[in-house]
Amino acid sequence: MISNNVTRLLDSKKVPYTAIELPVEKLGAEETAAILNLPPEVVFKTIVVVRPKGKPLLCVISGANVVNLKAVAELVGEKKVSIPTQAEAENLTGLQAGGISPLALINKGFNVIIDSSALSHPEIHISGGQRGLNLRLAPRDFQKITNARFAYISSPLE
Repeated sequence: MISNNVTRLLDSKKVPYTAIELPVEKLGAEETAAILNLPPEVVFKTIVVVRPKGKPLLCVISGANVVNLKAVAELVGEKKVSIPTQAEAENLTGLQAGGISPLALINKGFNVIIDSSALSHPEIHISGGQRGLNLRLAPRDFQKITNARFAYISSPLE
C-alpha cells in the first residue's frame, strides 16, 4: 500500500478514504475511470488555473467535463483566467501532471474550488498527490480538509 504525505494527513485527521494503486504513468481522469471500471463522472481531476495576479487556483472537476474559465473568472472576480501548459502547472505546484492534487498542496496557499457536481456522489475519486495513487473519499470530507468551496465551474466535454 502506498503511503505518502497525503495518506498520512488523512489518517491524522481521521478522514475515511480508500487508497487505490494504479499504474505509475500519467493517467487522465478518463483513463483512470476506465481502469477502475467507473463512470468518468465520479473520477475528478485537478486543473491548475492561473489568474493575472495572485496564486493559481486548483479547480477540481469531473473527468467527464472541462473547466469553464468564464465561470471561474466570475467566481474569483477576475476578468480572465487561463490554463497553463503542463510544464507550467508542474512548475507552479511542484507536482507531476497526473499527480497534482489539492491534498498534496494543503498550506501552500492555493485556493481550491470543487465543481458542485461532486455533491451528487456519495464518494469521488481524486489523485493522491503522486502518479499511481488514487483516493476515494466523500466530497464533503475532501472539501473540509482542503478548505475548498463548491461552485459550478465546469461544462460537459464537447
